[in-house]
Amino acid sequence: MIALGLIVLGLTGLVLGGELLLRGAVSAARNLRISPMVIGLTLVGFGTSTPELVTSLQAALAGSPGIAVGNIVGSNIGNVLLILGIAALLAPIAVAPAAFRRDGTMLLIATGLCLLAVLVGNIGRLGGGVLAAALAGYLFYTFRAERRSSDTATSELYEAEAEILPGAGQSVGAALGLAAVGLIVTILGARFLVVGAISTAQAAGISETVIGLTIVAIGTSMPELVTSVLAVRKGQGDVALGNVLGSNIFNVLGILGVTAMVQPIAVPAQIIRFDIWVMIGAALMLVLFARTGWRIGRREGGVMLGCYIGYLAWLLI
Repeated sequence: MIALGLIVLGLTGLVLGGELLLRGAVSAARNLRISPMVIGLTLVGFGTSTPELVTSLQAALAGSPGIAVGNIVGSNIGNVLLILGIAALLAPIAVAPAAFRRDGTMLLIATGLCLLAVLVGNIGRLGGGVLAAALAGYLFYTFRAERRSSDTATSELYEAEAEILPGAGQSVGAALGLAAVGLIVTILGARFLVVGAISTAQAAGISETVIGLTIVAIGTSMPELVTSVLAVRKGQGDVALGNVLGSNIFNVLGILGVTAMVQPIAVPAQIIRFDIWVMIGAALMLVLFARTGWRIGRREGGVMLGCYIGYLAWLLI
């Protein structure tokens, strides 16, 4: 019961802390007159992935690679099949072809790099550095492309992402203070979650990898779910899609890369045998659905959600 209580407390801390951190960072950036496109591309992507980063780092440092890697792989699976599935069921999602050609391609590249890193079996600091460098190169290329492009469709998408979260009416100091509080709460929440997950796995005889792929991954993906639902309710389904794409790219290149640079990770055999292939299948399904008529409808959303329910059932059984 204590372990379950820590998990609940940790998940609550991650959701609340991630929300405060993101709102504070976006508000400070707006007050400093940073471009909405920059906010949407970097702060929203990094902000919604902060729970995954802090949790995977703490799990790796605690000697629990199953939770560290399972959190990243499970989050990417959940982002596509669960979160985007729910978003598409709420309202069909229109896909912006120009933005998706670039970001969808980068998602496939990041997924391929993740597969190579996982199949090696041990992700060291060099491998982590390669992943982080790929993220830096992607961001650099995106900024240059947006500044030179005469087609503002993709810029408008990133700006819309920045507008989803409120951030006006605060001074820079208050906004930074809010972000700092959010970061502290996120770190504490991740600590409680990791300790509770390890204890639960030991007490229930369940592998830490399964805990990481399910409870931890779903919990750390809550910011993406909130952002996507808000976007769909405002009639901006393309923002929900962009949020998932950006988060999955950040998860693999940024979070896995930084975590491996701080603490080399031994990849659990279960992820090598099964879960990494589910992640690849989810990414390919997303690309296929998005490019079919440049629209993800309710039927596709139902298929995604059904696949996720089946995946969870397989893990638990």
